[in-house]
Amino acid sequence: MKLVVDCRYTRIGQHDGISRFTAGIVGELGKRHPLTMLVNDRRQLDLLPDLPWELVSGPTSVREPFVARQVRRLRPDVVFSPMQTMGSWGRDYALVLTLHDLIYYENRTPPRDLPAPIRLLWRLYHLAWWPQRVLLDRADAVVTVSATTASLMREHRLTKRPVTVIPNAADDLPVPASPRPRPERNRLVYMGSYMPYKNVDALVLATAQLPEYELHLCSRIGDGERARLTRLAPDARLVFHDGVTDAEYADLLAGATALVHASRAEGFGIPLVEAMRVGTPVVASDIPIFREIGGDAAVFFDPDRPDDLVGAVRRLEEPGEWESRSTASIETAARFTWAASAERLLELLRPLGEARAGGGAGVSRAARRRGARAPRSPRRRA
Repeated sequence: MKLVVDCRYTRIGQHDGISRFTAGIVGELGKRHPLTMLVNDRRQLDLLPDLPWELVSGPTSVREPFVARQVRRLRPDVVFSPMQTMGSWGRDYALVLTLHDLIYYENRTPPRDLPAPIRLLWRLYHLAWWPQRVLLDRADAVVTVSATTASLMREHRLTKRPVTVIPNAADDLPVPASPRPRPERNRLVYMGSYMPYKNVDALVLATAQLPEYELHLCSRIGDGERARLTRLAPDARLVFHDGVTDAEYADLLAGATALVHASRAEGFGIPLVEAMRVGTPVVASDIPIFREIGGDAAVFFDPDRPDDLVGAVRRLEEPGEWESRSTASIETAARFTWAASAERLLELLRPLGEARAGGGAGVSRAARRRGARAPRSPRRRA
């Protein structure tokens, strides 16, 4: 079976969530089966494993609906995409798409780094459910990253195709010896964007009620948003990092009292797994996806009540509480590994790819129910 993985959603310079999912999955898949990566910019290779690759047009190109014409030249049996928007017109291979979340149906502000025409289409796309259904039903199978999102997909009847949960992971961070001693400094860490649904205001307002704590905001931030958050709670001890390297982030987590997250909606929650893996307790908003990821290890609070967040942080000050949460966090994070996710994905891909490789213009219904297959070693385009 010849497997192709769409890696065009890999960022340049530093990962975001989907970029990290792509790199983590393709790295472990490549250890288990030969594959070819699709990129649209050679600089993406800096954040990807050393595997064969091919250059095609970008996912925001006007050529995207017909990108299958470029992919067909590689003669794949199955293509896996970490997004649901990969063009499929004219394909002659099995296709597996990924839907990470349904956040933008309620929060329609698109990512700021997209071109203006794409931002407009993004908003229009999320005004109704049917465009999503059309995209997903053109695939042979669909992947999502959490049981929470899979449940929402069923609730909204988003696809007739089988849906498989392939979780994110964070196993590139070192696991500390357990039990970990509580850090001496009172430091809270937030990793994420500043979009309204992330509810960063609640973190800032709570920090103002925790005068001995610092809140470290790791992501890049504009001058206007920095000024707004500073004005929101002048007494809060805020540390704006305006972007951190992976090493800097790992150091911050390792010395943090807790990772805090007040989001009202997520598809997964990679920062939670990252923090738990290094034994840093998580204090998170009480929403279904964070319950799924954090389990009994995390401390939860009402995202509409900053004082509830204050109480959750104070709870970690009780004798032995921080240490027990730290140990439980390491155990909980061990459930999420790229190796396990890649194995599960390959189980899905193998029968789909084998059905194609076996000859036939279509994939059988039985194969669609089971999953998919893997590829032959491809060439590298310099």
